[in-house]
Amino acid sequence: MPNPASVDPLVRDHFTARAARYNVSSHWVTDPVLGALTVKLLDPRPTDVLLDVACGTGLVSKEFVGKVARIVGADITEAMFDQARPYVDELVVAAGESLPFADASFDRVVCRQGIQFMRDQDAVNEMFRVLRPGGRACLVHLCAYGESDRAEYFESLRLRNEARKNFYLRADLARLLTTAGFGEVAVHDYVSVEDVDVWSNTGAITDEAREGIRNVYRNASPAFQELHAVQVGDRIVDHMLFGVAIGVKASA
Repeated sequence: MPNPASVDPLVRDHFTARAARYNVSSHWVTDPVLGALTVKLLDPRPTDVLLDVACGTGLVSKEFVGKVARIVGADITEAMFDQARPYVDELVVAAGESLPFADASFDRVVCRQGIQFMRDQDAVNEMFRVLRPGGRACLVHLCAYGESDRAEYFESLRLRNEARKNFYLRADLARLLTTAGFGEVAVHDYVSVEDVDVWSNTGAITDEAREGIRNVYRNASPAFQELHAVQVGDRIVDHMLFGVAIGVKASA
């Protein structure tokens, strides 16, 4: 069981409520192009052992099936696990900030949309600890394009998920990896076209909050509209930016 001090019940309860709808809650969750980019950057070998932190329903793990020797999924939300079981060899109820694994246990570690709900630097430090020398870690997270859209975008993310602790620019992902000790750090861009009404229909959000998100887009500044290529009509469309950050643990 995870260290109780590391488990935020607000996060666990939020994703318990979202479990049934999670796989249809956004375009990006099942986007094969984003999945392929993640695999390419982690560059897995057939002998590797992969850890998927905040594995949720196993959609990231699924991308690595047949490409590595073993996949371990870690998450605090057991309601998600039933959907992940076909894609992982082992599921562990564990918080990212206190992974119950020995030092140097894994060859590859991935975390998609997870550290935003954690004490993020502690979680990335743990990823570094459990990696073997020469191992690679990948963080895949929504980011603002820059300072000019940051406040508005972070407000829409806050309204979508009250459990969120952290909001990112691409430079923040690089800093987290570098501070943990990773080298060869690089952040790659990926843009996902999202229907905002679908994206906000998580099963764990109030109608008031969903309308608040719509109003962020309806009243968006020209800079936000341009960066996100916002379309407002019968549906609201956003071009959401992901930072796909990669780091390497130096060989001993």
